Amino acid sequence: MTQATDGRSEQYFDVAIVGGGPAGLSAAIWLGRYLHSVVLVDSGDPRNWETRGINGFLGLPGIRPPEIRERGREECRSLGVTLIDDVAVRATQHGEEAFTLGLEEHVDVHARRLLVAIGLRDLWPDVPGLEHIYGANAHVCPDCDGYACRDRKTVVLGAGRRAVGLALTLTTWTRDIVICTDGEPPELDRPEYCEKLDALNIPVLTEPIKRVTHDGERIYSIEFDNGMCLDADKVFFAIGQEPADAFGDGLCTQLGCERDEAGSVVVDAHGHTSVRNVFAAGDITPGPQLAV
Repeated sequence: MTQATDGRSEQYFDVAIVGGGPAGLSAAIWLGRYLHSVVLVDSGDPRNWETRGINGFLGLPGIRPPEIRERGREECRSLGVTLIDDVAVRATQHGEEAFTLGLEEHVDVHARRLLVAIGLRDLWPDVPGLEHIYGANAHVCPDCDGYACRDRKTVVLGAGRRAVGLALTLTTWTRDIVICTDGEPPELDRPEYCEKLDALNIPVLTEPIKRVTHDGERIYSIEFDNGMCLDADKVFFAIGQEPADAFGDGLCTQLGCERDEAGSVVVDAHGHTSVRNVFAAGDITPGPQLAV
């Protein structure tokens, strides 16, 4: 270590990881087991902060994301991984094996390799009441929570291909489904969209939504601006997503990492980005997403 200008010690590591979700924690654990010096920087703002439980996780039914994260952090500590709770705001490459992370509250961190595992950010619909039922009776992932809507009155919030796909997937568990676009055009621009919805008797309502009426976590109905109320037990929203560093000049942008059309960081089979010795993992890369 060397002394920073303010007297605090700057830190040097083999690998610096940004993001403390499942991808970042898994990488830190394995790097630690291979006796590398590792630092993991995490902002403490996970994507699925209100998820009540993770389903389908072998041997851990219903475990909550904070619990599995803390288990991972504890394992990291046992392997000598340095955990820093802070926000990485700047990433600079000085050479092929020289990177510096600038943090909001801590001194700079230096490393020979950099792994970005910052994940995605969900774009919520602006519907009053959703925040009170999210994770209990309002969901985003049919794989995770579709089983809980068996034979329930289910509303899909969204429009276009994403909403149609979500509604069709949910027919695995229930046939009582309504799509609500909340005042947006339905964007059913392909004939097969309407054909499939009509065949399954899934109506599409375009009236703006006033609020979700609820008692605690229990949903009663969707109330529209025109006064109509739609009984509902479950809500799934077909939301948009964006990389967690999409706002401003994010770390991957600073480093010059190649992205695809969706904004995901392009990687090869080994997780290597277009920038030498910069790697990416987890939901920031193309492919399946995790609910942790």
